[in-house]
Amino acid sequence: MLLCFEITLQVCSLSFSFHSLVVPSQAHRFVRFKSKSPVKVSHVDHLVLTVKSIPKTINFYTSVLGMEEVTFKGNRKALSFGQQKFNLHQLGQEFEPKAKQPTAGSADLCLITTTPLTAVAAHLKMCGVEIEEGPVERSGAVGAITSLYFRDPDSNLIEVSNYNQPIKDSS
Repeated sequence: MLLCFEITLQVCSLSFSFHSLVVPSQAHRFVRFKSKSPVKVSHVDHLVLTVKSIPKTINFYTSVLGMEEVTFKGNRKALSFGQQKFNLHQLGQEFEPKAKQPTAGSADLCLITTTPLTAVAAHLKMCGVEIEEGPVERSGAVGAITSLYFRDPDSNLIEVSNYNQPIKDSS
């Protein structure tokens, strides 16, 4: 048996409808709602991390997570990985426009890797990074994941995960 429901919201003179089908025995699992918004976001290009020390942050993410340091627009710094990046803002010297209340240590990020988590855990130990939790099962954006949790130099929570099964291309 399937349950079908629709929710309609009125926001900024636009009407959005969300539809979902739910199998009652699986109602506790991830439910994806379909939006009728004309805006379709495809992916994240970058996000900004406000940090206490750009050099310490670069050292951590390049040596622990294999990201690449990038310099752009003069002397601005970013960390590149895959097809996205983290732009870095020095706390108290942020670039405009910026977050309303830029704060170091407020991020909670999940990063996907194909490196087995046993190898990730061994590398974290070698780098002196303490694992706070894991490996544990979690729900990712496109399926089940297994994750390790640890903190960067600003105490941002970093989750590094493997998908539990190969992800099928939906295109």
